[in-house]
Amino acid sequence: MKFYGKTLMLTALLALSACSSSPEKGADPQTADADDTCGASQYQSYVGKPMASLEGLQIDGKVRAIPYNSAVTMDFNLRRLNFLGDSDDKIIRVYCG
Repeated sequence: MKFYGKTLMLTALLALSACSSSPEKGADPQTADADDTCGASQYQSYVGKPMASLEGLQIDGKVRAIPYNSAVTMDFNLRRLNFLGDSDDKIIRVYCG
């Protein structure tokens, strides 16, 4: 009985690993959004700047600035632009989701 359980688990893991995908070679993983539906590629120049640089910025659509260690909802919205901050209050990632 134990052998069949391990075999079943191994089969399930192999099936799941076949479903995974990786970005194309040479693509930046932070900007490799399939459709860039929120326009994150236009705002990559903000990476490394202080979160305060977002004040007064006019962006059409949903936007979320996420300071370091803050609580956010886990809903996934490809049309929402996210600016993620680090402990030094610098933007470390701009992405859709």
